[in-house]
Amino acid sequence: MLETYTIVGGSASEIAAGVEAAVSEGRLPPGRVLPPVREAAALAGVSPNTAAAAYRLLRERGVVETAGRRGTRVRPRPASTFREEIRIEVPPGVRDLSQGNPDPALLPALHEALAAAARAHEERPAMYGTGDDEELLVLAGARLRADGLPPAPLAITSGTLDAVERVLAAHLRPGDAVAVEDPGWTSLLDLVTAMGLRIVPMRLDDDGPLPDELDRALRAGARAVVVTARAQNPTGAAVSAARAADLRELLAAHRDVLLVEDDHGSGFVDLPLHPLAGVTRRWILIRSTAKALGPDLRLALVTGDSITLDRLRGRQRLASGWVSHLLQRAVAHLWRTEAVDTEAVAEAYARRRDGLVEALAARGITAHGRTGLNVWVPVADESTAITRLLARGWAAAPGARNRVATPPALRLTAATLEQDEIDVLADDLAAALRPASTGRYG
Repeated sequence: MLETYTIVGGSASEIAAGVEAAVSEGRLPPGRVLPPVREAAALAGVSPNTAAAAYRLLRERGVVETAGRRGTRVRPRPASTFREEIRIEVPPGVRDLSQGNPDPALLPALHEALAAAARAHEERPAMYGTGDDEELLVLAGARLRADGLPPAPLAITSGTLDAVERVLAAHLRPGDAVAVEDPGWTSLLDLVTAMGLRIVPMRLDDDGPLPDELDRALRAGARAVVVTARAQNPTGAAVSAARAADLRELLAAHRDVLLVEDDHGSGFVDLPLHPLAGVTRRWILIRSTAKALGPDLRLALVTGDSITLDRLRGRQRLASGWVSHLLQRAVAHLWRTEAVDTEAVAEAYARRRDGLVEALAARGITAHGRTGLNVWVPVADESTAITRLLARGWAAAPGARNRVATPPALRLTAATLEQDEIDVLADDLAAALRPASTGRYG
């Protein structure tokens, strides 16, 4: 059955690593069927349970898929293909609502901030061994404490994913389970899979992860939990005070779990933060500047327990070393001068997002978008809905990029919608979609 590769390895991880390497090297091409579990076990000289565990690891890493009676086969898309590449081609003239970007008109001008950073560099050049910008750390600490975070160490990373990767690598090992929101952030799902970690999906509603889903994930052995505080991508969920209390109670019984909170919504969301931080021994909260100040300002502030922050900074020193002090000083200038009217920005995004959700509701279509830039619309079939919308001049992102086990949906970025577009889009969605109604995402 396997012309150029034989199942080998003495453990589940060794068998999975061998198959994954064969796929990467082309010895197991897309669509190639792997032997049944018992046959694989015999080839490798291991128990059927070990072979089954190896196949499970391969499925979780996106290397293979199980197709019922057709058996387990190598995925048509290579394991290195990111979920972000599950996209549609947007023809000329089509309004593209698939990208997830903020509105450039609501981002601050950077001329003065970058000039101020350059002047500071002339006076105090950042050289090897220079620490993080003190002004930025002071400003960040004050903002975090105002939002209810306990006094804790701070670090600066090149965005949210940079911090998440370093912390997961510092605390976990391949095969460990990570509880993530479903539907969830595409890049996070890709990262967890690429690191050889095991995804445990948690369904959510408008108030964040459902308590029974977190409880199930913790009981299933999750070593880490990732929660989006506000502006959850793609659903717009925001953790409410009541939900935070429920989640904290569950986490308090699992103090050794690593808690990662993503608060990229700071600066453009009009709901307060209800942090979970500090309930477990190991935790971080990450506050990215990308959506509020601009995606090219690759910078995030991270706070957490001292051991986790030490490990993060240690791994950072061995890789990129530090985040550009020009960027750090530019962000500090923007914060110090209050260059962004956060209330006005949050109100603008809310008006567009809420307007679309309400317009869809008036047409019998359930959609979700409590905060943030996007609206999540459950559909019966993603391909059909996308095709019909394209024919009407709109491009939406397929929910398959964000989903693990939840039903089909579309993600529409409402960040740049004009008021006169909302009703037109709602009419076209009503014509393209089968109405659905659910209070939770799956």
